[in-house]
Amino acid sequence: MMEKQSLPGAPAQTFKSSTEHARGDQAQDRLTDDHLQSAAFVAKSLSDTNRLRILLFLGDGRKSVSAIVEKLDLSQPLVSHHLKELKRSLLVKVEREGPFIYYELADARILDVVHALSVVATELLAKRTTF
Repeated sequence: MMEKQSLPGAPAQTFKSSTEHARGDQAQDRLTDDHLQSAAFVAKSLSDTNRLRILLFLGDGRKSVSAIVEKLDLSQPLVSHHLKELKRSLLVKVEREGPFIYYELADARILDVVHALSVVATELLAKRTTF
């Protein structure tokens, strides 16, 4: 049975089977508006290539701003700006040791999210026929 569902401002989605429809209902039940707002908040921080590069670099362990600047070949003010945004969105933790400040991932699962987004985006873009 084909059924269309849509969110305000979003295109209608078609579920091809009752099993898929049931899975969609279960996911929708789990994802409240608060959950979706939280996801959007984090997703905004993931919408910058340099932030993604920083997160991937931090996947190897905590790093100083100067190490990030050197490795990613970015300016110190730019790295500091991105780290501030990543900290604001709770994706990185900050640790001070004397005069030094170190950054690390707040949760290693964020790398799984970045990887999954990369795979999906690559596959979707490979199928694109118009620009």
